Order: sequence, then structure tokens, then C-alpha cells
Amino acid sequence: MIEVTELAKKKVMEVAEAQDRAGASLRISVTKGGTAMAEFGLQFIDADDINEADTVFDGGEIKVVMDPASAGFLEGATVDFIDEIAGAGFKIDAPKAFPPKPSGPTAEAVMKVIEERINPSLASHGGRVSLEGLKDDTAFLRFGGGCQGCGMVDVTLKQGVEVMIKEEVPQIVAVQDVTDHESGDNPYYTPGK
Repeated sequence: MIEVTELAKKKVMEVAEAQDRAGASLRISVTKGGTAMAEFGLQFIDADDINEADTVFDGGEIKVVMDPASAGFLEGATVDFIDEIAGAGFKIDAPKAFPPKPSGPTAEAVMKVIEERINPSLASHGGRVSLEGLKDDTAFLRFGGGCQGCGMVDVTLKQGVEVMIKEEVPQIVAVQDVTDHESGDNPYYTPGK
């Protein structure tokens, strides 16, 4: 049902031991599942915190627990640990938690602009953007990395990203940001600082 990589298992056990939670189960939850704004939660729980309705996956060294609402979104998911220049942390790849990626000629044209023109520019600030959806003549984008939580993201969207997409893909007349800029452990810019 769910795959936990060997590196993720090792890191989970290290964190559990550091927090005096060795032997605890790992609960994975999904909020806003089925939308472009799906979010994942990880927390250690004790055996008495497992409910009858929960799905329990035995991952060998660790037990993964999912509530009924999250289990369907996590079917076929992979939990991994990444350590990159932008930071380190757990990564959950759960395709069922998000709506299907946009496809077709318009989506391909928008993704080409994003990959060839927009993301190389945003990468200089540790940021990136992805196409999350298309509806009628509107493109829905998600900012990540250094762009998530950045105080200049509205300027970047309106004066940079939107302009480039509209120039290259004239059937797009509006671009909307679906990013949750309030979340994230280490956004590039934190309001109020």
C-alpha cells in the first residue's frame, strides 16, 4: 500500500530515538486531499493512539498508521528522505492525494514556458513554480522553494510569471497562485523580518 525507503526508515528511527520515542508508530495524514493544495503531516504516536478504523502498514522497523480519510490518498505513496542544497526533510510522493496533472496542448505549452524560461530565473533565488491545473483560460500555479512565503511573490507572479505565460500561450488570460505561503519550515522570506 505504501513504500517507505530504507533511508526514510533510518531517519524516522533516528528522529524517534532523539525524541525518546523509540518504538512509536508514525502517523501520516493528508489534509485537503484531492486538491492542488494537499498537505501531508507526520507525527509519532503510541500504540494506544491507534484507532480501530486506522490502516496500519508494517514497514519492518517502523509501523505506519493512516486514518481512514488519508488512507485512500496514500495508496501507492512513497515516503523518502531527501538531503539537498535547499534543505533536508521527508518527502511524500502520493499521486492520489492530488488531482491529475493537466495534460493536452495548452498544458504542455505552459509547462514548456515554466521549465525553459521561468524556473531557470527563479532558481537563482532558490525558487520554482509548477503547473497545478488549468480551467478554461486560467492557469493555476504552485510556488515552491524560496518562493514559498516570499514577500515578493505577488510581484513575481504578476510582473514576471504571468507576463511570460501570456506571451507564449495566448489562450491563457489569467494566472492564479494556489500556494499556501503560510506553511513551510524554511521559506526564503518570512514576513515581519
